[in-house]
Amino acid sequence: MVLDLMVPGILVGVSCYGMAKKVDVYEALLQGAARGLEILLRILPALISLLTVTAMLRASGALDLAAEILAPTLHWLGIPPETVGLMLVRPISGSAALGVGSDLIATYGPDSTIGRTAAVMLGSTETTFYTIAVYFGAAGIQKTRYAIPAALCADFAGFFFASVTVRLFLG
Repeated sequence: MVLDLMVPGILVGVSCYGMAKKVDVYEALLQGAARGLEILLRILPALISLLTVTAMLRASGALDLAAEILAPTLHWLGIPPETVGLMLVRPISGSAALGVGSDLIATYGPDSTIGRTAAVMLGSTETTFYTIAVYFGAAGIQKTRYAIPAALCADFAGFFFASVTVRLFLG
């Protein structure tokens, strides 16, 4: 019951605080919504492009081919080969990875080993190239040196241990 009222309570609390500080809360809400739409318009082309490329890779059979080639190694490691698309896309794009993960969950079910593994993989890895570009760019670092290989190794460790965790704790 208390959790059901948490979000409305926060909204009312912030509104009351804004009114007490003599802020035009409605105008601030409209300005925030307008900024949100501006951001959406800026990232929408990239998002559509990434989702299109991911769909093309799946439709062309490239992800299936990669899964087939990597299947013996992935089986040996205990990673479901069906998740290879997620493992290839996740370091590049979080939204495309979410699309691949959603597709895996819709195809195999949320309670399947593949669905659970995909969900844990999404939660335990990072969009490596985006993160490096943003943070290194903000810090003015131009040469990434060992950061990308180290981050990709960390992503692989996340994929591997996501699979191990699902097998150990969720059967």
